[in-house]
Amino acid sequence: MKPLKVSEVNGYIKRVITGDIILSNLQVEGEISNFKHHYSGHMYFSLKDEKSKIKCVMFRGDNENLNLRLEDGKRVIATGYVSVFDREGDYQLYVRRIEDKGLGDLYQAYENLKKKLESEGLFDKNNKKEIPFLPKKIGIVTSSTGAAIRDIVSIIKRRFPLCNLLIYPTLVQGLEAPKEICKGLKYLDELDDVDLIITGRGGGSIEELFAFNDEELARTIYNLKTPIISAVGHETDFTIADFVADLRAPTPSAAAELAVPDISHLYENLKNKYNILLNLYLKMTNTYKNSLKVFENSLKYNNPTNNITNNKQVIDSMFKDLNYFIDKRISNELKKLVIIENNLINLNPRVHLDKGFGLLYDGKGKIIKTIDELAINQEINIMLKDGKIRTLITKVDKGGVSDGYK
Repeated sequence: MKPLKVSEVNGYIKRVITGDIILSNLQVEGEISNFKHHYSGHMYFSLKDEKSKIKCVMFRGDNENLNLRLEDGKRVIATGYVSVFDREGDYQLYVRRIEDKGLGDLYQAYENLKKKLESEGLFDKNNKKEIPFLPKKIGIVTSSTGAAIRDIVSIIKRRFPLCNLLIYPTLVQGLEAPKEICKGLKYLDELDDVDLIITGRGGGSIEELFAFNDEELARTIYNLKTPIISAVGHETDFTIADFVADLRAPTPSAAAELAVPDISHLYENLKNKYNILLNLYLKMTNTYKNSLKVFENSLKYNNPTNNITNNKQVIDSMFKDLNYFIDKRISNELKKLVIIENNLINLNPRVHLDKGFGLLYDGKGKIIKTIDELAINQEINIMLKDGKIRTLITKVDKGGVSDGYK
């Protein structure tokens, strides 16, 4: 036989499957996983049991009148046919009808554990630790081979290259995964230099993410002293670890962005704040300079030296005025003294003595002014210009000059 093209092989398989009586019309019971309702109206999901799963699609024309709300964990019975998607070579169940069978076992276990831990306060926001703004070292607990670790490392190194990373590789799926994740979290939590922990994995079905719905893992996360970000699955996937962690990131990439700031933005913010601070400083210094100028002028105006200088001039003027008034007073007083001197000179008996007059006074030195003060035989003294005479009264003649005295 000549070699067949890939499309020919897929077409042949499709015709074989489509022609099968059982596969052309069958009912499949299982638990819905990884449910997506596309914007086109088509529904994409998987049906699974404890051992296996099958991809399913339900087109818009078949689900328009569906009264059942489809979601992960719901157990249903789907009726349809199996065929091959030629382009991808995948076979899948094309669902025509679907009936409710109740919640699946895994989803029921998830809901029960969620209610239990929530009632114990493990989801309480008041118990959540603050995520550090500038972590120096971040510990990462995840698979070393998945896309999650590559996304986290590349984004952190791009956004904040100053941060150191410590990776603890572990299983993120399977029965042993929860214990390994707990071991990695405890190891990083005991290190003094780890400021933040990120744990998680890429998206998947509910059973693929079920390692992060483990009760022991939830309690380990709750008891960590180091802040932790949970980044499990895609944006619509929620696990118990997301509810217990201090911060839930919708994806591993988002966890990296939430863990560290963008250093370029930090530089830009610092530059802007520096410019603002510089402008405020310059404005403040200019204000102080103007104030100092005002104070300087005020000091110049109120300078004590100026007051002293001005007062010196006032004192000099007062001193001149005082000298003037003193000189004037002295001059006036001198004039008065001259007048008094002249009066004294005129009143001085000696002046009259020089003219030939004499001064009479009795024995007791009392000046004799009238003859009524004299008596016959009374001794009196006569003071002349050049001496004194003692004489005796022999006669007193009133009314004129007499020659009766010696």
